[in-house]
Amino acid sequence: MLRLRYVFSYILGFCALFSGNANSKPFTKPDSGKYDIAVYYFPNWGPFETSEWKRLSKAKPMFKGHQQPKVPLWGYENENNPEVMARKIDAATAYGVNTFIFDWYYNDAGKYLSEALEKGFLKAKNANKMKFSLLWCNHDLGKEKGAVKPETFEKITDYVIEHYFKQPNYWKINGAPYFSIYQFDTFLETFGNDTTKAFAALDRFRTKVKNAGFPDLHLNGVLWGLRGANRDKTINTLGINSTTSYVWIHHIALPNFPASNYNTIGNAYFKSIENGGAVNGLETSVNSTVPYHPNVSMGWDSSPRCANATPEYWNQHQTPYPYGAVIENNTPANFKAALLKAKAYVEQKPRSERIIVINSWNEWGEGSYLEPDTKNKMAYLEALRDVFVSK
Repeated sequence: MLRLRYVFSYILGFCALFSGNANSKPFTKPDSGKYDIAVYYFPNWGPFETSEWKRLSKAKPMFKGHQQPKVPLWGYENENNPEVMARKIDAATAYGVNTFIFDWYYNDAGKYLSEALEKGFLKAKNANKMKFSLLWCNHDLGKEKGAVKPETFEKITDYVIEHYFKQPNYWKINGAPYFSIYQFDTFLETFGNDTTKAFAALDRFRTKVKNAGFPDLHLNGVLWGLRGANRDKTINTLGINSTTSYVWIHHIALPNFPASNYNTIGNAYFKSIENGGAVNGLETSVNSTVPYHPNVSMGWDSSPRCANATPEYWNQHQTPYPYGAVIENNTPANFKAALLKAKAYVEQKPRSERIIVINSWNEWGEGSYLEPDTKNKMAYLEALRDVFVSK
C-alpha cells in the first residue's frame, strides 16, 4: 500500500502451470467452502509511470544475508491486461484464495490506481471464479488528503454501489457487500470528528445499499485507524460490523534492527488478539467487540521503497517509513504455521465469521507477497493450499 501515517510522497512469460484460457464457471455462493481466504491486492504493477517494478528491480541488499532484489517468477507483468489478471485468478483459486481485497484509492481528486481492478480483473474471462471487494485506502497520498470532503464521500458511495457492489462476484457476507475502511480516524476528520455526522453519512450509505437491492452493508474497519481507548466506542457508535488488520507490523514493533524474526512477531500478534498488549487497535483483546478477522502476514521488507539509499545510509536511518527493520526467517514453513494459528482462531466460529485476511498477494515493495519469486517459486501458495484446500 502507498501508505502509513508517516506517509511519503507519490511512489513513483507466466509459469506454464496455469493457462489464461480457463473456462469461466458460474459464480458459486459466498458460503461455499469452509473459509473465506481474502488476500489484499496492491495495484501498481505495469508499464506505467507510477509502477514500482523499476524500483523493485533495482533494490539492493542492505546488510549481510538480506535477500534483495526479490525477482518475480512470472516477470514484470502488466496487471491491467485481462489475460495477465486471468492467470493470477487461476493461480490464486487453485491454491485456496477465493477473494481479492483490492487496495482502492479515491480522494478529492478522484480515483487513483483503479485500472488493475476495472481494466484487468473485471474484464478477465474467468473473473467470476473469484470474489473481490474493496479496502478504501483513505490515507494522505502526496498532496491529496485522506480526509476527503463530505460530498466526495457521497460520490464514493454512489460509485462503489453502481460499479462494484452490483457485480455478481462482489464479496458479500450474509448478502451484504463488504466494504473496508483503512483509517476510520481519518474518516472522522472528514466530518470534523463529529461522530453524529459521520454516522449519518454511513447511514445514508447503508440506505443506498439497501435501495440497490441488498439486505445491508457489511462495514469493516481496519484496526490501524481504530486505535486506543476509543476503539470499541467508535465501533459501536458508527455501526461497524467487523474489524481486521492490514499487516502485523501495525501492531507489533519490530524489536531488532536490521532484521526481526518472523515467528517472534507472529507469536506476539496472535497473543495480542486474544489478550491485548499491542498497539494501534490491539491494546486490548478483540474478542469483546464485533467479529475480528485475523491477519496472516507473509513478511515485511520496505527497503525497495528507499529510492537510491546506500546500505550505509539505510543502516543509519531506522525511521521514518519506508526505512526500518525487515522481517527475516519468513520461510514457507513458518508462514504455514501462522496460517494454522489463524485457522484455529476462526475454526469454531459461525461460517460467516470464518474469514482470514492475508498480507498480501503482491506487496512486492513491502516484501509481503504470495506471488511466486525466483527463490521460493510457488512455496507460499503451496503452504496455503496445504492448510485450506481439501485433499
